[in-house]
Amino acid sequence: MSSTRTRPALVVLGAVALLTASTAVPQASAAGRTSTALAWYDATAETIATAGASTQITNSRTWAISWLAAARATRGAPTGVERRAYQEAALAGAVHRALVALAPSRREQLDAKFNETLDAIPDGAAEERGVAAGEHQADLVLESRVGDGLDPASVNAPYPVKPPAPGVWQPTPPDYAPAAQYGNRVAKPFLLKTQSQFRLAPPPALNSERYAADLAEVRKYGAAESTARSAHQAETATFWLGSSLTLYTEPLRVALSRTDQGIAGQARLVALFHVALVDTQIATSDSKYAYERWRPVTAIRTGTSDPDPDWTPLHTTPAHPDYPSGHNTYAGAAQAVLSALAGPRTAPFALTSPTAPGVTRTYTTWKQLADENIDARVLSGIHTRSADEAGITLGTNVARYVLRNTGRLLAPR
Repeated sequence: MSSTRTRPALVVLGAVALLTASTAVPQASAAGRTSTALAWYDATAETIATAGASTQITNSRTWAISWLAAARATRGAPTGVERRAYQEAALAGAVHRALVALAPSRREQLDAKFNETLDAIPDGAAEERGVAAGEHQADLVLESRVGDGLDPASVNAPYPVKPPAPGVWQPTPPDYAPAAQYGNRVAKPFLLKTQSQFRLAPPPALNSERYAADLAEVRKYGAAESTARSAHQAETATFWLGSSLTLYTEPLRVALSRTDQGIAGQARLVALFHVALVDTQIATSDSKYAYERWRPVTAIRTGTSDPDPDWTPLHTTPAHPDYPSGHNTYAGAAQAVLSALAGPRTAPFALTSPTAPGVTRTYTTWKQLADENIDARVLSGIHTRSADEAGITLGTNVARYVLRNTGRLLAPR
């Protein structure tokens, strides 16, 4: 895969300090143009939106590969070249190379963005050596992820449904679709030692007070025709209904635009976020299919505690087990990374949702997003609170492990 311009071989990169918390103004050149990191962040998001895979984790993989290559390529600059120009070229070279490989149908648009970036960088050794470094790192990361089991077919490997029994997951109405994401549990992580490294403790026993309270809450507040759920609560459920990857694209961009850690710090932030989220989704499926806990709709309709065969949740139940909530493992990991690398608080930012047209919410902490995710899945009638809270725990544990092992992840190749 050659770029639209020819570049010389890679030089050895030096190390730089780890990214620290900041909420400073976005980077921009003297001419006021969008920073290289933000321009390629937007290009990555557009690529995923227009040519992404059918499975969320596959798209997270695309983000992780592209920006991990960029983070490695921008760790430093060789002596004798202008550092900023080198790092801008390295980031563009890395993300462009990876995205063209992973989304070849977008090559024309990506080539145009690549040339636009290079046109803004002074010609010379910094530009040429930076592009070469970025492309080399992209090739290495791409090669390391071949056969990692994160393609859509592998992700949705067939799941052998167990015979109906109390607590055991069964396909859910209205479509009774086959289980999804079963294959995630054996995919290759970026950093975890094993897929089960952070497997959760078992969910509450079916005869426990905690489970009875969980189910009563979902039955009352998550029913399609609930009279207990307020309009604001219904809005919360709908606001957080869509893909976590989509919903967190803007918050991550906010953090990216407000860091003052330079290009290397920006690349590292995006890389660590998405590496953590790939590994979190793998760990999520490990716990889900280790415990195979039935969904609230199945428990309420067929369980022994006041069964209601007509009970219907506000939103359609996703086709995989209840414990833990994947939306909340994602939220927990995202909160951990953003809080560690951008600070737990930030200036107010507005967020919209494709599943709640016309609704805009404002946030000042990353924890607020996670807290709303916990409530949202109960209010949708599709998860128990125990599954939601366990999800936050799992995502947080995986993300903290990724952050502790940043040096190993970003070591020069």
